[in-house]
Amino acid sequence: MRQADIDDNGGAKLTSAEKKELADLQRRTRQLELENEILKRAAAYFARENVLPK
Repeated sequence: MRQADIDDNGGAKLTSAEKKELADLQRRTRQLELENEILKRAAAYFARENVLPK
């Protein structure tokens, strides 16, 4: 099997449902990574100010 074929589908065919689920999970992962970055920045801001929200 050619490397390009392996790279294209990992050597296994995905059903359309699996492709949709994979895309949804990748989208959710990006969203969670963004939210995590925002929370890190907020925590750093409050730690620097030494003020915690009530």
